[in-house]
Amino acid sequence: MTRAEGSDDPWDLVVVGAGPAGSVAALAALRTEPTLRVLLLDRAGFPRDKCCGDGIAPHVADVLRQVGAEDVTDGWTPVDRLELSRGDHAVEGTMARSVWVIPREVFDARLVEKAVAAGAVLRRRRVTRVRTTSGGVVLDDDLRARVVVGADGAESVVRSSVSGAKQGLRALAIRGYAPTPGPGSGRQVIRYCERRQPAYAWAFDRGDGWSNVGYGELVDRDAHERPTRALLLEQLDELLPGYVADGTAWRGHHLPLSGWRWDQPDGPVLLAGDAAGLVNPMTGEGIYYAVATGLLAGRAAAGAVAAGAPRQAAAGYRADVRHTLGRHLKHTWTASRLTRRPAIVHAGIRAAARDRGAFDDLVELGLGDGRITPRLATSLARALATTGRA
Repeated sequence: MTRAEGSDDPWDLVVVGAGPAGSVAALAALRTEPTLRVLLLDRAGFPRDKCCGDGIAPHVADVLRQVGAEDVTDGWTPVDRLELSRGDHAVEGTMARSVWVIPREVFDARLVEKAVAAGAVLRRRRVTRVRTTSGGVVLDDDLRARVVVGADGAESVVRSSVSGAKQGLRALAIRGYAPTPGPGSGRQVIRYCERRQPAYAWAFDRGDGWSNVGYGELVDRDAHERPTRALLLEQLDELLPGYVADGTAWRGHHLPLSGWRWDQPDGPVLLAGDAAGLVNPMTGEGIYYAVATGLLAGRAAAGAVAAGAPRQAAAGYRADVRHTLGRHLKHTWTASRLTRRPAIVHAGIRAAARDRGAFDDLVELGLGDGRITPRLATSLARALATTGRA
């Protein structure tokens, strides 16, 4: 059903932000209830660039398959080799499942096209105010919705409107594109910084002669040591020489890192992806969290609207996210704390080099919904015993 543009009736669902979380939320809602009136808003036109590592984990494809969008990776070469290193400690191996490296300019636009094809109305608009009333949710005093999904990124306007929404630690990263050297072909390379932890540089081969390259590190809560653009590029050049000189399209971005426990306040306003503060604190990976929470938010919104209880949307969504990601978030938070110690990083690399199972477990923990398995913990303990005490 198409909503008349001049109608004063509220939209069933308004999604603020048309990145992966928002587009998948719209797709999931329309898959659940095809007659919903869904409005998808974004301040930018598509295609548009977005600062990101561009890594699309296989877990992302698993989610996209559920909304009929798994073909958005078509035409891009899978990458199956991963190299991890810090100083003289290094490991390289073949990942159990391949990943893709797709510019967000391409990936996001394809997802938006899918959402529009499914029936969502796309409109370019910068939302500046969101408030919940007895009759629903009002955006900018002239748009009304039964349920709103905030998927508007790290600086979310929607999040600021939700009482009780919290913001945890952040990282700051810079990203660019550079020609892929021969040794980097078909690889994702991650090199941890020796200046401080946690921090690392990356070079992810796109398969088209170019690599997504960048560097990021944790921002101190008191911001006394906030890294500058010059420092970020300096560290990138030190860890991955040559990329900065040939790089282009440099962009910086804040990453809201996940904590020990995630919460979603009650009501008809849901938060997904970066807006929900969901970014892997160990690796900075956020696309899987974005599409996973977008999927659950869209389903919860559609179910609540269909039941005539939009204010109950958050309760179901909160339970679904905790069921899907709750244990994983605790394990990634623990891992991120442990990896602030260089000896733990060295032990993890040594464990992955010695034990293929430990390598696979580390990949799962960093890219998807993995946990610190007994096998990984045992391998880490053995490697730590031979590396020295942290």
